Amino acid sequence: MSPLLSRSGTDGGRGTAERPAPPTLPRTGPAAWARDLAMGMRFAACGREGWIRTALTAAGVALGVSVLLLGASVPSLLDSWHGREKARENLGQEHDPRPADDTLLYTSADTTFHSAQIRGRLVRPDGTHPPVPPGVDRLPGPGRMLVSPALAQLLDSPGGALLRDRLHYEVAGRIGDEGLRGPKELTYLAQPATLREADGYRIDHFGRSWQAPPLRAPVALLVVMSCVALMMPVVVFIGTSVRFGNERRERRLAALRLVGSDVPTTRRIASGESLFGSLLGLAAGALLFLGARQLASVITLWDVNVFPSDVSPGPLATTLIVLLVPIASVLVTLFAQRGVTVEPLGVVRDHPAVHRRLWWRVALPAVGALLLLPLARERPWTDTPLNTVRLAAGAMLLLLGVTALLPWLVDAVVRRLHGGPVPWQLATRRLQLSSGSATRAVSGITVAVAGAIAVHMLMTGMQAGYAEAYARSGKLPQIGLWGSSGNWPRTERALTALRATPGVTAVRGTVDANIGALPVAGRDPARAPMATVAIGSCAELRRLARVGSCRDGDAFVTDAREKDSPVAPGATVDLNAAFTREGPSSPRPWTVPRTARATRLLSPGHGPGLFSYDLLVTPSVLDTARLSSPNMELKVDFDRGARDAVEHIRNTAARIDPTMNEYSALDNPHDAQYSSVRDGLFAAAVVTLLLIGAGLVISTVEQLQERRRLLSALDAFGTRRATLAWSILWQTALPVTLGLGLALGCGLTLGTLLLTMIDTAVTVDWPVVAAMTGTGAGVILFVTVLSLPALWRLMRPDGLRTE
Repeated sequence: MSPLLSRSGTDGGRGTAERPAPPTLPRTGPAAWARDLAMGMRFAACGREGWIRTALTAAGVALGVSVLLLGASVPSLLDSWHGREKARENLGQEHDPRPADDTLLYTSADTTFHSAQIRGRLVRPDGTHPPVPPGVDRLPGPGRMLVSPALAQLLDSPGGALLRDRLHYEVAGRIGDEGLRGPKELTYLAQPATLREADGYRIDHFGRSWQAPPLRAPVALLVVMSCVALMMPVVVFIGTSVRFGNERRERRLAALRLVGSDVPTTRRIASGESLFGSLLGLAAGALLFLGARQLASVITLWDVNVFPSDVSPGPLATTLIVLLVPIASVLVTLFAQRGVTVEPLGVVRDHPAVHRRLWWRVALPAVGALLLLPLARERPWTDTPLNTVRLAAGAMLLLLGVTALLPWLVDAVVRRLHGGPVPWQLATRRLQLSSGSATRAVSGITVAVAGAIAVHMLMTGMQAGYAEAYARSGKLPQIGLWGSSGNWPRTERALTALRATPGVTAVRGTVDANIGALPVAGRDPARAPMATVAIGSCAELRRLARVGSCRDGDAFVTDAREKDSPVAPGATVDLNAAFTREGPSSPRPWTVPRTARATRLLSPGHGPGLFSYDLLVTPSVLDTARLSSPNMELKVDFDRGARDAVEHIRNTAARIDPTMNEYSALDNPHDAQYSSVRDGLFAAAVVTLLLIGAGLVISTVEQLQERRRLLSALDAFGTRRATLAWSILWQTALPVTLGLGLALGCGLTLGTLLLTMIDTAVTVDWPVVAAMTGTGAGVILFVTVLSLPALWRLMRPDGLRTE
């Protein structure tokens, strides 16, 4: 062997021995996942186009995360709200304590001012160490009161003069946040100069064991449906958001395949890009949630107003959202890649040969309807856990059914479209080849519009019911007042004061009480026959019944008596009847005068302006002191045209007795509340539609980029730009129009079922339906206009140049 060859072989051997071996990278396992996900995240953060796609994905995820966090905060919000109410209240104890150094007399003195509900509590300490509610350092002195910041602001405002006259106590301080249900609550704690034992009850502590009553059927339906209507578009939108930029991503993955990456690696890299956008969206959603919860103090829904700190999701819900949103983004991306084969020289899609099956798409809404139909037939609908789950599941399946039906419907329609103008043919042919990206984005529009229509129908029906009830019961300009009655002269003084009040046209009043049959051995006191008695002057009794001739000392039995009524001329009744097992046990027998005459009530029955009494007597016949818990019942008619007549009546009632209660149908608090909720839901639906429209813009621009050579060829052949612009319009309009049609049908069906559940006439808020449809049409124009600049840029002969 020559030296040269020997030397060469020696050098080559030495060179081979010294060359480092290429590193072996793991193909599978956690390390491979971490490496490929990190690479995908770097790709998502590179370049202007990458940041645009990432920002849009993050915006969609941020909106969804913020809504999910707000929804997860509802349980803790209500717990805090109810917790402060329980801590500051005591509605009476089973056995009243005896007066002591650590007890006080306590009662309610709620009032209404220009439809605003004001919570009032009156106290009278029995000693020097009385209990103190939360938010209060010490009880106010005689003639003084503590007020909430919101009430202090109202009292100091120019419009609070009449209220200052009603709450005539001196303001001694503020109630702290611990003693308020919310920052906008109007409440006060006062110590009147005189508070009678009969007006209140004695307590020795604040705080009570109390469970919140279950939601009434309409409110329960509205809460569940609002959650479903908000969450479903969010879920669909998050699923759509993580797929923004999918087509450009696939071209980049093809380049990675060209340099040696295998298919699983490219799919993990694609998942990393989606993961980066979802993580940014998660952080942005948390910031958006923190900003949105600051609005909690200015929002009041169904009398619920809370502090921003109350809007806090639970640890479990927060952990699930933080974990599931990124995981969902990875899974959605992997799921989207299942029908795509990324090769070194391009992307091959499998789905054109796949025919969409209809049976399971129809089964989803059918099962949802089957879950809801039994609830619609239930009378009355009750808010049980099972019913709530069935309601939520049925509504979700109906809405999911719409999203499942839309791709099949779009394919079925465009497959049958042939001929027509050139723009129309270009649009339909594009949808025939690939309609997946368009239908995915439009699915969010469909769910949002369907849910919004159903919720608006439910709210409109509820509001119409409340408005009708208030209109019917409020036709009569009348206020009812009732409070503890000392004796008939006190009632007469109250009648005189009310008649002198500005705006009052008529006043009538009596002292009412319950009486019953004498106790019988072996009979449950709760089953003893009972009756009602009204004590008043002849003038007052004539307002109630056709008494004819009347003078003090007369008594009348009415035609409203039940068959088992203990009242009859000469019958002996119990003035201290025990209507429960815990009631008083010492009877007070009294004999109905034998001279009592029969009479007919003018307005028998129950309700505003209606009365049902068994016995009418004049003051000298029956001593009110012998009655058990007699009440002063007053009816006040007023002139609607008199300015602030209602507030003057309430001021007079407060001077007569600050603990007097009012019942009337003059203030309907539901209109403003339902209107604000309707407006908020409509605004949320519009924002969702606009964001989905932004996704459609990105998808359309990506499709244009993918077809840039075709567009350049069409431009070279002389195709007008207007032709392609119209094709983009039709390409967007067809899926959106079909989706809105499905949304309209689903929303009206779901809304009808919900209104049937609460036995309310089916009412359609057509302006809202028209506005939703118009917004959907606006999205079509929005997508077309924003796609035109990209179309003009791509329609150049330069696009045919190649190397």
